[in-house]
Amino acid sequence: MALFDPKAKTIASYQNKIKENNAAIDKNYYEIGKMYCDQYKDMSLDVTKDINSRCDKVVNLEKDNDALELSILFEKGLKLCKNCKKENSLVHAFCFACGAKFDEDSSNAPSLPSETEQASADSAPKADEEKPSEPVAEAKAEEPKEETETNLFV
Repeated sequence: MALFDPKAKTIASYQNKIKENNAAIDKNYYEIGKMYCDQYKDMSLDVTKDINSRCDKVVNLEKDNDALELSILFEKGLKLCKNCKKENSLVHAFCFACGAKFDEDSSNAPSLPSETEQASADSAPKADEEKPSEPVAEAKAEEPKEETETNLFV
């Protein structure tokens, strides 16, 4: 039965995305090292901007991996305590390990960066960074509407 479980498929897709991100992180680390070594060989080269852009990509990919890990936990019916980093059931209001209170939205699905945002973040110049933030703002504006609708029925 586990083969046809939709949660298992979702978790597998998240795990595959994490593997892809890790491969991209490794590639960027390799390129950073190569650029740095080339600059060491020829001191007239200035590759600071290229190195910084690759470092930004690594940071963004690591953030994406963190969000994917939280989504995997959510699919398993768990959430992570921000204080002690222990896994807890979604139904808990307080961490069983340290007693920290969870946010009200901690039982909701964590938001994942969309693939269009990732593609634009990987290759877009700074002028294009405003476009991905607009859909995020719309998505955030829609979430409270959904919560108020569910609160009306509760």
